[in-house]
Amino acid sequence: MDTPKPHPRFTEPGPLSRHRGRFRRWSLTLATAPLALAGCLAHTVNLLDPAGPRFEGSYAAIPSLRAGPVAPLRVVTFNIRLAREIDRAIDVLRGKDLEGADIIALQEMDPEGTERIARALNLNYVYFPAAVHPTDSAYFGPAVLSRWPIDSGAKILLPHQGILRHQRRTATAATVHVRGLPIRVYAVHLETQIRISERSRADQIETVLADAARFPGPVVIAGDFNSTMIGPLLTRSGYTWTTKWVGPTVSLFSWDHIFVRGLAPAGAGSAGVVRKVLGASDHRPVWSLVVPTVRALSGQD
Repeated sequence: MDTPKPHPRFTEPGPLSRHRGRFRRWSLTLATAPLALAGCLAHTVNLLDPAGPRFEGSYAAIPSLRAGPVAPLRVVTFNIRLAREIDRAIDVLRGKDLEGADIIALQEMDPEGTERIARALNLNYVYFPAAVHPTDSAYFGPAVLSRWPIDSGAKILLPHQGILRHQRRTATAATVHVRGLPIRVYAVHLETQIRISERSRADQIETVLADAARFPGPVVIAGDFNSTMIGPLLTRSGYTWTTKWVGPTVSLFSWDHIFVRGLAPAGAGSAGVVRKVLGASDHRPVWSLVVPTVRALSGQD
């Protein structure tokens, strides 16, 4: 095999060249730093009207509405970073462990990305943006998608404004009807660690719990909690942490999770995380298989 020849313009840099290279890199860093800082400091346009904006669509096949046995339900949550890589996200959602999901909670979505995913996967959806994000100047918020009928969509305003961007978070709630069994679903995305305290993040999830307490049937709370400390709060409130042991979901951290009430894990190995995301996001999607509890089926939960 012939040895590749060096590019004719390439020369080994001498000491002065290396110093000039460092200077150029530092110059570029200093030049772009104000832009990065401006992005962090830019104020968010918050959308605090509980009624909207509201986006919804129905693309699922019409299922039988007759009451009957409910097979294990596949619940998925996926933070698709700023809804930038929708085609790749669709490929991930079509993959093993996620295909045929009954309920999907998505975070960092915009209307176009949510619509494209719903159409591609034949799902119904409801979506409420929380804000116009300053980075992409696009709607930003969580969505609920399902292959089952959806109604009673609502935007839940979460307390505490983040520092720097002054961003407010919301949860999207919807009732999904699975063979006559209504299930209340919350797609959540709590504020990050650097913008509010852990106590304030707990206040945000307690707002969701207070809303869910008014619903008599099974509940799913799924999303990006930006915390490892929120789980015990939900379990003390009567929720099962189905994804507690799935491992890292973003970098080295485990922040994306699924909690249920009136539902239970379908059995051993009924939760996991998808490691290969095909460049769709910095987060990994998490899934769980759950079944209604006896109390839920009897109408006592």
